[in-house]
Amino acid sequence: MNALRQLSLPFAPAPHYEAADFVTAPSNAEARAWLARPTSWPEGRLALSGEAGCGKTHLLHLWAAEGGGEMLAGPFLRALPRTLARRLAVDDADACPDEAVLLHLLNATREARCLVLLAGRTLPARWKVGLPDLTSRLRALTAISIGPAEDALLRPLLARLFAERQLRVSPLVQDFLLARLPRTPAALREAAARLDRRALASGGRISRPLAALVIAELGGEVEPAPAVPPGEFDRALST
Repeated sequence: MNALRQLSLPFAPAPHYEAADFVTAPSNAEARAWLARPTSWPEGRLALSGEAGCGKTHLLHLWAAEGGGEMLAGPFLRALPRTLARRLAVDDADACPDEAVLLHLLNATREARCLVLLAGRTLPARWKVGLPDLTSRLRALTAISIGPAEDALLRPLLARLFAERQLRVSPLVQDFLLARLPRTPAALREAAARLDRRALASGGRISRPLAALVIAELGGEVEPAPAVPPGEFDRALST
């Protein structure tokens, strides 16, 4: 009788946005400094840009929670909230389906003197916008960017992603992944998700061959790695 393979369920761990979980690094230092002093924002509004997975959403949640504010999701923003919070954060504002609503939001919050934080993949001046009034409002925003991730961010981020999924991955395998995956937080998140699914489906551990397979799937470089003494991975897993 063939052994049954464990069923892999496509459930990702719920995101956590605690201050202790945010990985600080030089690439996000400017963003953190600006968010710490919202009273200095011109007209009480700021735009934050950065690639997928760079920590924008995490920062928005922390900023909104600090002042009892409200988080809005740009892709689902089709009408203004009935009441405007004193702090309003709009994640993925560049994906808002209704430009008129976003324009109305900017106008209403200015009149109510609310603090507004927008986030998108690119600077607001580059958003594809058709309404001239909205274009002028976006170009007038003070905008800052989160820079490319460095080792100081990627290494602890990968370890945290595995911990969130309760995956035990040796430091040697983590080093193998970090040296070959595209150097973006989004690539690390996708790699952790794929390794989780594959390890669950096979019932095995996350080994270097499995890591190499996922690296290839994500467009990384899988060149031969430096020789590792026999049994080194097993010893690393047992520690």
